[in-house]
Amino acid sequence: MADSMRVDIVSPEKVLFSGEANMVITRTNGGGEIAFQAGHAPFLGALVENHTRIFLTDGKIQDVAVHRGFVEVSGNTVSILSDVAELADEIDVARAKQALERHEMTLKTETVEANIADAVAGKARARARLTTTGTSFTA
Repeated sequence: MADSMRVDIVSPEKVLFSGEANMVITRTNGGGEIAFQAGHAPFLGALVENHTRIFLTDGKIQDVAVHRGFVEVSGNTVSILSDVAELADEIDVARAKQALERHEMTLKTETVEANIADAVAGKARARARLTTTGTSFTA
């Protein structure tokens, strides 16, 4: 059995998750997916919108939609700090699908750069939510 480590996911409003895990997989800005296990070297990275997986010591997986932020590994602790993060069972799938469709439509028709940037960011959030819940989508 792999050594365990402490994992904390914190937003400004609350501690979303705190517990023991064997591994965490998340996605960094420009670096792709990265996995952390007990004993990992110290690390600090910026996160993009992604489906983060926490492999719990009881064999279950805690799925989390993380909407940007930072990951820090120090000692035997992985800390994810994010303005917005959501546990899979708290995500409104229908709303995420509607948001994805809305942002895709905006990207097809919009010409104002700021609105395009907002739609790209919104689409990334919606995709992270849907991936986290295991919901398929075509975009």
